[in-house]
Amino acid sequence: MLILGIETSCDETAAAVVSGERRILSNIVYSQLSEHAPYGGVVPEIASRAHLQKIGGILLQAVAEAGITFRELDGIAATSGPGLIGGVIVGLMAGKGLAAALGKPFIGVNHLEGHALTARLTDNVPFPFLLLLVSGGHSQLVIVEEVGCYTLLGTTIDDAIGEAFDKTAKMLGFGYPGGAAVEKTAVGGNPNAFTLPRPLMGRAGCDFSFAGLKTAVWRTVETYRHPASRKAAAQDLVPTEKDPALALRAPQDDSNLCASFQAACGDILADRLSHAIAQFRERCPQGKHIVVAGGVAANNYLRARLKETSEKHGLTLVAPPLKLCTDNAAMIAWAGAERLSRGFSDGLDCRPRARWPLMEMASLREGHKTDEAIQ
Repeated sequence: MLILGIETSCDETAAAVVSGERRILSNIVYSQLSEHAPYGGVVPEIASRAHLQKIGGILLQAVAEAGITFRELDGIAATSGPGLIGGVIVGLMAGKGLAAALGKPFIGVNHLEGHALTARLTDNVPFPFLLLLVSGGHSQLVIVEEVGCYTLLGTTIDDAIGEAFDKTAKMLGFGYPGGAAVEKTAVGGNPNAFTLPRPLMGRAGCDFSFAGLKTAVWRTVETYRHPASRKAAAQDLVPTEKDPALALRAPQDDSNLCASFQAACGDILADRLSHAIAQFRERCPQGKHIVVAGGVAANNYLRARLKETSEKHGLTLVAPPLKLCTDNAAMIAWAGAERLSRGFSDGLDCRPRARWPLMEMASLREGHKTDEAIQ
């Protein structure tokens, strides 16, 4: 089975060809970073326009690099949500147009399901498993029992962890995107230098909260703007080269604050994961794996903390390769392959969705059955 996947839910225009034997034949990603960086974040209108300009060439490149023709494809999968609706529409219409022209099955993929199933593509993780989905827009703990069968254990009640990373980077003048910059700056820093809160830590349940942590970082950075309020001598402070508007601070302060922030995030994730493991064990005693997915899963410090927590509870942590943690089309193609192999496809009336919780997948699981599952 050969599936072409299309991903345009945010600021990457991507296409990939994946086989049912878990081989990634091509995985092309065009990043719009340069278009959005001047604005400090993703501008939906700019993203949609860039998708429209790039999608044709990206599709041709993905098929050519896979060494096949469009006619050899067994199906077309495209993200139909959740995401920025303009971008979703571009990829969805391209996918449906190809499917109609080629007479191939079309699969509308939930972007979150793509992340959830990536570990099955890379590591053939068996069902059921516990999923920690951490990204710029999502912080969720989910039991994955089968394709389309998801049980939500906890989610963020305010901000997602990826947003907290990006906002911390912005406060420190690192620019956009900032998650990787925070991780890099934290190296060599003292994680105990600043006292930061761990919202919800120690409380029952599996929900997350990062708004309070983000606010605490902001208040700490504010002390940089008013050096006189600090106990440190003024001569120990130097102008930041990243953003002069952020006043004076010692370079080591950046490193210490990033390390303290990252340690707080690690404590929160470890605590929430431990609560989720207890529920996972009760509901799925046969489950042996924890999967961490999403852009924040690329953070090596957090991976190490999660691995430590998983092993403490006798479970195996699986994290996809770094390039498959961020948005990509290989995960969309694989999710399409998983669904198509079970006999599920969608009609050309499949609609784009700005919001599409994973838990709604159960009601759509029967979807549009193909006449025969493709093996």
